[in-house]
Amino acid sequence: MGSILSATSTTAKSMDQHEASGTDPNKRVKISTYEYGSNPRIIPTLPDELSLQILARSPRIHYLNLKLVCRAWKAAIIGYELSQLRRELGVSEEWVYVLTKAEAYKLHWYALDPVFQKWQRLPPMPSFVNQEESNRTASSAFWMWNVVGSSIRIADYVRGLFWRRNSLDQMPFCGCSVGVADGYLYVIGGFSKAVALNRVCRYDPFLNLWQEVSPMMTGRAFCKAAFLNGKLYVVGGVSRGRNGLLPLRSAEAFDPKTGLWSDLPEMPFARAQVLPTAFLVDVLKPIATGMAPYKGKLYVPQSLYSWPFFFDIGGEIYDPDLNAWSTMPDGLGDGWPARQAGTKLGVVIDDRLYTLEPSSSLDSGKIKRYDSEEDAWVTITPQVPVNDFTGAEAPYLLAGLGGRLHVITKAANNTLQVMQAVVQNNSVSEENVVWTTVASRNFGTAELVSCQVLDV
Repeated sequence: MGSILSATSTTAKSMDQHEASGTDPNKRVKISTYEYGSNPRIIPTLPDELSLQILARSPRIHYLNLKLVCRAWKAAIIGYELSQLRRELGVSEEWVYVLTKAEAYKLHWYALDPVFQKWQRLPPMPSFVNQEESNRTASSAFWMWNVVGSSIRIADYVRGLFWRRNSLDQMPFCGCSVGVADGYLYVIGGFSKAVALNRVCRYDPFLNLWQEVSPMMTGRAFCKAAFLNGKLYVVGGVSRGRNGLLPLRSAEAFDPKTGLWSDLPEMPFARAQVLPTAFLVDVLKPIATGMAPYKGKLYVPQSLYSWPFFFDIGGEIYDPDLNAWSTMPDGLGDGWPARQAGTKLGVVIDDRLYTLEPSSSLDSGKIKRYDSEEDAWVTITPQVPVNDFTGAEAPYLLAGLGGRLHVITKAANNTLQVMQAVVQNNSVSEENVVWTTVASRNFGTAELVSCQVLDV
């Protein structure tokens, strides 16, 4: 690997006798040594392979500063070899990435290192502007300020479907989804005014850089994304139809290794087909309201919406081995709690599916876990301190970090809190569960939008 990080030189001497045995990550296949005066090593007195071993064991929070040491260090830190070696050594770190909305139409990503309890702000995302719309409305001076997202929620679009159909033309960019794949963060789709985009943007944590990658086959907003078996899956969402919003049945998968998207069978929305009258079929629109990778399959809860109401219709399961959809068990789909506007969150930890059921006032909640044998949601943590932010886009978020469920919310003083439940006396009850704050930061009036966990 040293020969890859350092340019080839006539003074380089190969030492092939140090071949690795098996797959031991502490031994590299080939070591190169360089005489002084040739291309610099990462650490002058050590082979590059040993230097990489040292860098790989360094906390990732220091990498931004270490890249400033010299060009050789920067090349090593942003190189593929280092990230691969960290995984081989088992020293990769889980960081939480939180998307916040600081003010109208301005969003920012923040990364949290939970071990050192330090936050880092990511660089701005690229602008996502529909060029055709921009040309037609150039006089309006509509710009995206290098952000993706907005305070507009799907409920606002649903209202526009029935009451303000032309208002979609005036709405700024919004409705993007986020996902992770192979240590990268992805921002997917969204609306640019009235047009659903198929654009996809990827964040590289080692380069600390956003890049546009292969677009989706279908433009969509408010879709759901999840990573399973090496692929990033995207299902549902909405597009712009002749009479307002058009719910999408389509789904597709992205292969990070090839950079290609492929079609999946459409969601049947089987339970939406049994409506009693044609009027209801025309008024009630089926939509995917969540997605979680669970037991090797994709579980997609679904709803029928008619502003301002959402009606549960269970959900469907996609099996990648069979490339087919099936109906979700009744207890799982009908009992999956909704956050707001029909959104259903689900986090899988150790092959167990968790969610949070908010109270009617959104000032507390219950952690629930799905029991596949009983086909029922079981309360495991009876009291979660979620504050009342009914006007917020996301009063709370869920994240699986370090093999445990975490709740991300805001306190009354605008402090963002990442909380973890600690069970005392080996008994789960309101008296024996203590919520501890893993990390916090005051983001002012910024609202929560979404979060993801990257293991790098």
